[in-house]
Amino acid sequence: MNMLETGPDGLCRCGWCMPDAPEFYRRYHDEEWGFPVGCDTRLFEKICLEGFQSGLSWRTILAKRENFRAVFAGFDIETVARFDTRDVERLVQDAGIIRHRGKIEAAINNAGRALEMRAEFGSLAAFFWSYEPREEELMELMVAPSSPVSVRLSKDLRKRGWKFVGPITTYAFMQAMGLINDHAQGCITREAVAQARAEFVRPSRVV
Repeated sequence: MNMLETGPDGLCRCGWCMPDAPEFYRRYHDEEWGFPVGCDTRLFEKICLEGFQSGLSWRTILAKRENFRAVFAGFDIETVARFDTRDVERLVQDAGIIRHRGKIEAAINNAGRALEMRAEFGSLAAFFWSYEPREEELMELMVAPSSPVSVRLSKDLRKRGWKFVGPITTYAFMQAMGLINDHAQGCITREAVAQARAEFVRPSRVV
């Protein structure tokens, strides 16, 4: 259950955005987390960064996000898919990111799989939003950090050759990209996210 915390500004936010969090972390909570995303580049960036977070905290990854963007060509899918072993060595030596060879290679691999998915569905957005939970599935999502729907998404991605996309990773991705509104009741951002989700045009598969 997502609990509330009161920040130094006196406003109530989700408990994971702890009272002593730095300003950049509170801004991420207030302005990004949970708002629906239909941009393939942002979706690809997020699924990659969630993979890099595995075993770490999102606060650590968010602090390095601009460095990740710089060395991963803004997470342009076509460009990352062309990265080779020289790029892997370059990234392993870069102290501005998480220097985990397996996660770096996974991001490059996943770019190739993302291109395949685009060819099949027309966009990454069409694929990911097909996993938006139905009303009757929302109660399943109370068992964070994973749920049956995130397990299904994880299995589908891994079947398609994606790496570092376990059910906890896919659940966090769904929360952040707005497939569900997981802001706590009483959080200052919950209603804004609800409104954004109501106005968001869900992407459809291009045949």
